[in-house]
Amino acid sequence: MISLFKVLKEKQLTYIVVLVLLLVLLAIGGVSGYFTGRWEWKQPPPVTTLRELRKIRKTGITIPGWQTVEQTEQQVGDGKWSLQIIKQASSQTQVILLLLPQNGPKDQPEVEWTEINGWGKLRWGKWDTAQYRSVEFKVKQSQNSSLNPEALVKARFFRVSTPQDTFAVLQWYAFRSGGDPSPLHWFFLDQSAQLQKHRIPWVAVSILIPMEPLGEVETTRSLAQSLGERVQTALMANYL
Repeated sequence: MISLFKVLKEKQLTYIVVLVLLLVLLAIGGVSGYFTGRWEWKQPPPVTTLRELRKIRKTGITIPGWQTVEQTEQQVGDGKWSLQIIKQASSQTQVILLLLPQNGPKDQPEVEWTEINGWGKLRWGKWDTAQYRSVEFKVKQSQNSSLNPEALVKARFFRVSTPQDTFAVLQWYAFRSGGDPSPLHWFFLDQSAQLQKHRIPWVAVSILIPMEPLGEVETTRSLAQSLGERVQTALMANYL
């Protein structure tokens, strides 16, 4: 109980610090907008890769080492996602890759994971989640990056049970500098970027990997992390 209370207290402190920093950034942006006559929340800088991002819904993405079996545009909640069925050449196991790319300069990540849950219940009739944990991995940045040579991605990882199948699910928001499952993380990065007159484009990623019925999600961690690295690398190289 003591350790759980300590973890919760530390998480609350982290969120408070982030919120304070956001308020400072918003205040700075507001003062700047007041004197220049331009309010960034009304006129956000353009998303330079918007054309590439919009292609994802129509064609999906190419992932080295994986074949696309099927790709279609799928309504999930209020958004239109790319639903891509993929598999490795050496395996018949088919993985579901769902991608929601940013569609406009004012689009922001909000409730995508909740909408995926609703979509799953409609598709399978039941969508029971369990065994939540986090996964971290790094991918190499492009040679043009003068900052960190590697991009850190944090993702949420859990098990989903349906009447027909059990899945290991990996979810995060992908950016050109890494990824995180929290919309707040993107908001903080984007507000900071807007002060420098540019944006942080994003893609919501949800990977569903079939696994043993009601098994341990850890058994698929290696495959999930490997595929996550490839998806993040493809998005950073061609869309973000």
